[in-house]
Amino acid sequence: MADGRLAIIAGGGMLPRYVADAARTRGENPYILALSNESGENWSGFDHEVISIGNYAGIGAAFREKGVDRAVLSGFVRRRPEWRDIHAPWKALLAVPSIVRTLMKGGDDTVLKMVIRLIESEGVRVVGAHEIVPDLLGTEGPLGAVAPDTAAEGDITAAAAAALALGRLDVGQGAVAVGGRVVALEGAEGTDGMLERVAQLRAEGRISRRRKGVLVKLCKPGQDLRADLPSIGVETLRRAQAAGLAGIAIEAGRSLVLERAAMVAEADAHGLFVTGIVPSRTE
Repeated sequence: MADGRLAIIAGGGMLPRYVADAARTRGENPYILALSNESGENWSGFDHEVISIGNYAGIGAAFREKGVDRAVLSGFVRRRPEWRDIHAPWKALLAVPSIVRTLMKGGDDTVLKMVIRLIESEGVRVVGAHEIVPDLLGTEGPLGAVAPDTAAEGDITAAAAAALALGRLDVGQGAVAVGGRVVALEGAEGTDGMLERVAQLRAEGRISRRRKGVLVKLCKPGQDLRADLPSIGVETLRRAQAAGLAGIAIEAGRSLVLERAAMVAEADAHGLFVTGIVPSRTE
């Protein structure tokens, strides 16, 4: 733990709460910057404020006022700010045109790297959620009692290759393969939306009802590991089951597993697997 205070920039989902609780357990007094229209968590038990995602000037002012020296980016963001939403500090005004271009044209990882640079320009070090809650990191091999069979291993190989190719384009982190054929790639709709699409394709008979398939989620090649690590939880598992899949494979050491005990129990009860893999990388 450093001398200054930890800030948690909180988007949607459960991850920001995990990080906040873990930070408090280890003796921190985290300051929560809850992103408006993104964070649905009740932060009344924490020192916090609600701030718009494009208010870089306000975020910097909060860092200075609260004595923040480290920040964690956690949770998902559904909507990028429009150019008119951006409020930058005076020293960053010259960078606003490049900020707008990045928001309009850059992929998620490109945008997050820009956000990290803006935060660090305030003298604040960005740390990964896994540095605060290392227990969330996925491990290699099956997390529960069910392991992938030969058919599922083939689907893992196909989907992993597709996910890495997709990641090189800075588009998404996930892919689904059924019967060795890639049937879905994650786009702006996110993992949940992709799985809903797979379920619909299955219902329409456009995907084999005999072969199950696998969801694979991997870090993008060259991704900054301090932000947006692939994550799964109980809801991911339920959507995978609804899509008729046999299980989920995540990248060991580079992904986050939320609600691990509950998710593993549910996976075991329904005969699904959740496993950690180490894909072959060249970056």
